[in-house]
Amino acid sequence: MPTKEKEIDRVIYSYTTSSNQYEEENKLLKETIRQLKEELDRFKKVPLMICTIKDIIDTQAIIQIPNGNEFYVENTSKEKLRPGDSVLVEQKNLTIIKKIPKSKGFAVESFVIMEKPTMTWKEIGGLQKQAREIQEVVELPLKKPELFRDVGISPPKGILLHGPPGTGKTLLAKAVAASTGSTFIEIVASELVQKFIGEGAKLVKEVFQLAREKAPAIVFIDEIDALASKRIEIGTSGEREVQRTFMQFLAEIDGFKPLDNVKIIGATNRKDILDPAITRPGRLDRLIHCGLPNLDGRKEIFKIHSKDMTLEKGVPVKDIIKRMEQFSGAEIKAVCTEAGYFAIRDERTSIKKEDFFKAIEKVKQEEEQQEHKAMFG
Repeated sequence: MPTKEKEIDRVIYSYTTSSNQYEEENKLLKETIRQLKEELDRFKKVPLMICTIKDIIDTQAIIQIPNGNEFYVENTSKEKLRPGDSVLVEQKNLTIIKKIPKSKGFAVESFVIMEKPTMTWKEIGGLQKQAREIQEVVELPLKKPELFRDVGISPPKGILLHGPPGTGKTLLAKAVAASTGSTFIEIVASELVQKFIGEGAKLVKEVFQLAREKAPAIVFIDEIDALASKRIEIGTSGEREVQRTFMQFLAEIDGFKPLDNVKIIGATNRKDILDPAITRPGRLDRLIHCGLPNLDGRKEIFKIHSKDMTLEKGVPVKDIIKRMEQFSGAEIKAVCTEAGYFAIRDERTSIKKEDFFKAIEKVKQEEEQQEHKAMFG
C-alpha cells in the first residue's frame, strides 16, 4: 500500500509541475503575442505630416504643407493656434491633429561652436588698447546697461576685429564673453552659405534666434569677409545666394527684432574687401585693428606662454624676443611649443637657449613655405 501511495504522489507531483510549466510558457507566449501586436499596430499607423499655420479664419485654417502648397482646412484642434505655429496633420484629409513645438530648418548647434569660455584678460598679452576698446563697447553695455539708459544713447551692436592671422582676435572675443558671463557662439562665415536657395538666410535667422534664447550671448563670426565681401551687380547663382544670406545678416543686426543682450563680433584678415554696408554706423561700426605685437607686446606674450616651462639659467630672454620680430602671438606660442619638443627629443625637462633659437628658425621656415605656396600654389 505505501508503494501505491508513493506512485500516486509521484504522478500528482509530475502533473502539478507540468501544469505550472505550461502556465509559465503560456504567459510567456501571451506576452510575446502582445508585443508583436503592439509592434504591428505601430507599423499600421499612418505617418502624420508637419505643416505650418499660415492664417486662422474663424473655425478654418490655412496650412502650408512641406512642398509649399497651401490648403484651406477645418480647424479641429482644441488648442489655440496662431499663424506660424507648427502642427501635425493627417495626410489623407488634411485634418489638424495637434500643435507641436516650432520645428527648425537646421540643427543650428551642429553649425556653431557654443561654449562658456574661461579665458581671462590676463591670458592675453600685447593687446591692452584693443582690450580696453572691447570692454567699452561690449562689456560695459552688458554689465551696466543703466549707464546708457541714463545718458540716453544706444550702445553699439557690434565690433569688427581686423588684422593679420594669429594676432589674438578670437582670444579677445572669448575673453570678453568670459568676463561678462555670456554664451560664446562661434561660427565661420563660409558655413552660413548653404547649397540651396534661401537656406543660408534661414540658417542666419536661426543662429540669431539661438543667440537670443541663450542671451546674454556673443556671436563671433570668423572670416566674415566670406559673407560680407563687396557686392557686385552681375555674378553667378552662388554669388547671388551669398548676397541673400548677407542681406538676412544685415536684417538681423538692425531689423525689427531687437538684439537686446546679444553682441556681434566679426573678425577678418581682409578688411579691404568688406562691403561698406557692414561697417556703416549702427552695424559693426567699431573697427579695432589687431596688429603684430611690438617689443613690449612680444615680451608679454612670451611670458604668458613660457610661464609653466622650465628654462635653464642664463637663457637670454631679451635676445629671443628680439629675434621674433614680426612674429604674431600665435607664432610666439608656436616657438615655445617647438622649443619644448626639442628638449623632449633630447630627453630633457629644462629648455636651453639653443632650443628657442632652433624653434624660431623652424617657425620662420614654415611661414616662408606657406607664403611661397600662397603665391605660387
